[in-house]
Amino acid sequence: MRNFYYQHKQRWTSLFGLIEKLNADTNIDGILLQSPIPKHLDIDEAFRTIDPKKDVDGFHPVNVGKLSLNQDCFISCTPFGIIKMLETYHVPIEGKHAVIIGRSNIVGKPLIQCLLNKNATVTICHSKTQNLEEVTKQADILIAAIGKPEFVTAGMVKKGATVIDVGINRKEDGKLVGDVNFEEVSKKASYITPVPGGVGPMTVAMLMTNVVKAAKNRE
Repeated sequence: MRNFYYQHKQRWTSLFGLIEKLNADTNIDGILLQSPIPKHLDIDEAFRTIDPKKDVDGFHPVNVGKLSLNQDCFISCTPFGIIKMLETYHVPIEGKHAVIIGRSNIVGKPLIQCLLNKNATVTICHSKTQNLEEVTKQADILIAAIGKPEFVTAGMVKKGATVIDVGINRKEDGKLVGDVNFEEVSKKASYITPVPGGVGPMTVAMLMTNVVKAAKNRE
């Protein structure tokens, strides 16, 4: 047991040590901690160790707090990409009812703040939400981020709604699908994102945007 504890403590120490080394390295502008990490490690503590000025994933509590206050910060890349996508296609956000299915720290929760900062009315749904279909059918903008293949069907969507599919799931036949039944819902939606190819590339693009911002902030 002693050796087991020592080995795990060493791995944890080495993770902290690497992050601190990157924090101190003036040649490094951005740090991304790929998750999930091994279960015996505390990912929240790891995120807190990253310098907020290099937190290009937008997960440090400082950046999360600034986002809630609508202050300049690094925004989590997937929510950031969704907002940019809506703006690029001139999808109205202000005054619209946005419904998010999923309350993860990575997508759902930061997306609430992003949409509120754009003056949307936001409803968040999750596994305990009752009468889910009644709620989603009210959405002008419906975002699915729950990790259940083709969960959202046409009966859950208001005609003319904008549907953003964050999910990416592999079916038994190997096909990649989102959280939305694309074939059904595309017949009712005014806009809908495909999987693969929709939100994913925007997430990568916003990560690069955050890295460039971090580099400029250092100048």
